[in-house]
Amino acid sequence: MNLHVAWRKASRSTSNGGECVEVADASSIVAVRDSKDPDGPKLVVSRRDFRRFAEAIKTH
Repeated sequence: MNLHVAWRKASRSTSNGGECVEVADASSIVAVRDSKDPDGPKLVVSRRDFRRFAEAIKTH
């Protein structure tokens, strides 16, 4: 999948560990990738499912 979107790291990511994920919004989907492998695989989910995921990890 070739996504032409603006990728961003989480605001709490640090530059020294290199273990970050990046996300990108693209209309009705959210894509997630490993920042160390930007050309590697991407996880693509609906905005609704990503919102549910984000809410779930905030509560744990």
